[in-house]
Amino acid sequence: MMRISRNQKGFTLIELLIVVAIIGILAAIAIPNLLTAMQRSKQKRTMADMRSIATAWEAYATDMNAYSAAGAAGDLDYAAFKDFTFASLSAKLSPTYIRNTPQKDGWSRPFNYGVDNVTAGFAQQYVIRSLGKDVAADATVYTPGARGVFECDIVYSMGAFVAFPEGVQSGASN
Repeated sequence: MMRISRNQKGFTLIELLIVVAIIGILAAIAIPNLLTAMQRSKQKRTMADMRSIATAWEAYATDMNAYSAAGAAGDLDYAAFKDFTFASLSAKLSPTYIRNTPQKDGWSRPFNYGVDNVTAGFAQQYVIRSLGKDVAADATVYTPGARGVFECDIVYSMGAFVAFPEGVQSGASN
């Protein structure tokens, strides 16, 4: 028969409550930082994918004379661009200029592609856009750092970010 001793050591209820409270406080501090880090990583992945797509698109344009790859875009009015589908872009770029064309941004939503009105068969500008975390299109005229950190549209055109999250990077280019 097993005998239970009164001298047996263990944790009291108060000690367990204190440990749980300390773990709760640490979690309350760590979880918001984790969520912010996850959103920032999605944002950075989106920006890196946009740069990769743009690099491949510009290499294609250089080889095929599809549009003037040089030059800089000012404020863009997305309404002036005609939509360019992922399928048509991917068919032109993969696998020669980029192995796999990224189809979705960091939030698992499709990128928007556009080219300006084609003059004499050649587009002069292109645009790649991600709607950001909020999936809401910002104003049609884009300016750098226009909105909050993760809700901001990310727009890349003609070798530079023309709309990007406020406070994440400085300057309007890469």
